[in-house]
Amino acid sequence: MILTSSVNQLIPPSISKPAEPVVFVVDDDVSVRESLSSLLRHEGFRCEAFGSAQEFLSRPPAKVPSCLLLDIVLPGISGLELQRSFLNQRSIMPIIFITGHGDVPRAVQALKGGAVEFLVKPLNDEKLLTAVRHALRRSQNALVNKVEIDRLRECHASLTPREQQVMAMVVLGKQNKEVAYDLQISEITVKAHRGRVMQKMQANSFADLVKMANKLQIAPRSVVMA
Repeated sequence: MILTSSVNQLIPPSISKPAEPVVFVVDDDVSVRESLSSLLRHEGFRCEAFGSAQEFLSRPPAKVPSCLLLDIVLPGISGLELQRSFLNQRSIMPIIFITGHGDVPRAVQALKGGAVEFLVKPLNDEKLLTAVRHALRRSQNALVNKVEIDRLRECHASLTPREQQVMAMVVLGKQNKEVAYDLQISEITVKAHRGRVMQKMQANSFADLVKMANKLQIAPRSVVMA
């Protein structure tokens, strides 16, 4: 199945099953749900369909590449309201809006909210499938990045406060003697801290450490006298 190999290399087996990507469909029209599910499964996609946003939200978040085919007009929580609730909860799941009420203001609002596509019913199969493939690639990239960031955060959390200070300073290009002066410790101690930072962060080179710091958006911590 598509889009699985690189994700499986990074995600522990305990959270990567089922490994194949999944396409979620949320539409209150049963005929639309059935036709979309049939099309997607025929194309080899794993698909789960729901009749309302509430039903969909009762499902645990997916931990594999995924996307959401979402109707704008739904009973209860609307598609746009569901999209807004996703901003901090399911950022790895791109949304493709589908609607029979495709007015420009709604389309603009949906796209500004981060939707990858806005399709009007009756849907064109090829356009839909192209949008799904694009959304799943985007989801895979976001998921891989999240796994990497989570790993880096765990490594960074394993550093002592002093090691975190040293890391923040050295990635800015400060020499060991400058770090020693700022922290009022010996240069030998800085070198020891720096070595432990490299080991705990699993960095193969200083360039790797700088890249890690950029991903973590690390800023220098306040200098605390030892």
